[in-house]
Amino acid sequence: MSRRLAAIPGVVLIAVAAALWGTDPIIRKGMGQTTSATTIVFGEHVILVLCTLPFLLPALRSVVRAGRNYVAAAVVVGAGASAVATILFTDALIRASYLITPVVIQKIQPFIAIGAAALLLGERPRAGFVWFLLPALIGFWLVNQPHPLDPSAKGTVVIIEATAAAVLWGLGTVLGRYLSRELEFQHILSLRFFFGLIACAIALPIMGASAYSNAHDSLLILYLALVTGLLALSLYYYGLQTTPAVLSSLAELTYPAVIVIASSYGSDQHMRWSQWLGVALILASVTLLPMRGRRVVAESPSGELVPAPAPAPG
Repeated sequence: MSRRLAAIPGVVLIAVAAALWGTDPIIRKGMGQTTSATTIVFGEHVILVLCTLPFLLPALRSVVRAGRNYVAAAVVVGAGASAVATILFTDALIRASYLITPVVIQKIQPFIAIGAAALLLGERPRAGFVWFLLPALIGFWLVNQPHPLDPSAKGTVVIIEATAAAVLWGLGTVLGRYLSRELEFQHILSLRFFFGLIACAIALPIMGASAYSNAHDSLLILYLALVTGLLALSLYYYGLQTTPAVLSSLAELTYPAVIVIASSYGSDQHMRWSQWLGVALILASVTLLPMRGRRVVAESPSGELVPAPAPAPG
């Protein structure tokens, strides 16, 4: 399998992975009428923990040896970024009038990650970063307000949930980088799913949700976990090894492209021109950010140059 993948250009693998991610919000929203967001995310984590079970005990030993700060970071990454963020994002998709709204809000995650890295890791953005942040903030406002000069609170819950998910995913990116100082990638992944499963199990009785859905939705949950989860991530990281940031950021545009097509044609949803302008501003800012990462992110105190994180699902 590794030799077969090596024969495929990395940019193609990234584009395929991003396209698979594009089916994720469509499926989540479709299940919203019969299955709660908490049940969906709990089911995903059960499957993902089973898939990464061989790494769990070594991962727990490694994180305990690393110290209390690393254990705390692993808990936050799992419970916050993997469980709570995904529940919030799934619920936002179910509630949203426009499928693309929470998806585009999620794309501000790299900006949140850069801000969190500045606070937690000392990785300071340079002055040029503001020229990427401002268009993204303007786009954020335009997407969320069909009448930007006459704002309303309609859809506030969707905006809050999607924004909170983006914040938690951005924080998860930073803490994941922190964990990578002492832990191997597969161990971080295993801990993320393990602590995420615990958080989901706690959330079930709090939200009054069941642990099991119907047979049809259970198959879709299996698809989310294995295809848009493990398979897509594997293709993405494998392709990223040989693909420059410029090409990878362009290839990832297949993700919003699938959402836009599905929202416009599959769901017969129509957005105002100002909202489409907001979509363009956010996607342009996030796409150009990794291309100019070395110019917008300063060195950390250790002297390591830290590029801006590439846009990717949480």
